[in-house]
Amino acid sequence: MFWRCFNISKQDIQINEEIRDKEVRVIGSDGAQLGIMSSSKALALAEAAGVDLVKIAPQAQPPVCKIMDYGKYRFEQAKREKEARKNQKVVDIKEVRLSLNIDTHDFNTKLNHTQRFIKSGDKVKVSIRFRGREMGHPELGTEIMKKFADACQEFAVVEKPAKLEGRNMLMFLAPRPNK
Repeated sequence: MFWRCFNISKQDIQINEEIRDKEVRVIGSDGAQLGIMSSSKALALAEAAGVDLVKIAPQAQPPVCKIMDYGKYRFEQAKREKEARKNQKVVDIKEVRLSLNIDTHDFNTKLNHTQRFIKSGDKVKVSIRFRGREMGHPELGTEIMKKFADACQEFAVVEKPAKLEGRNMLMFLAPRPNK
């Protein structure tokens, strides 16, 4: 056997000669318990079978080792991780900026952009920036946000209601959950 050290799913797995424990609990390649024995005896059993001795539970007392083909195990583990990564969906946050004196056509354009973002599965951050004397009328911003949320009601749900933070008023929309 030759010395190998691999890193699977961010954890170091000890195999063959790396296992320095005096006694280990050994599980056979068919899953049968072979009992507690010295690590050298367990390694000899693995070499006789032509496979590797892999420490699968280092925190146990005594540590648990399994006799298996490590290359095949590593391949299957990598395959499972790749499949899990493939099924993940990364949710982006898109931003739509409104203004206090937004016109109807501009409002509808922003609404269509938001609808497109929501349909593609992204969350949307709707913001209004108050400039100058506009800070004196935050109720106008709240009114526009409420109107925008009502217009988005059929395809989105308000995740975080409109809230004034400094000079910006923010609201978060998320896709409507499927039933």
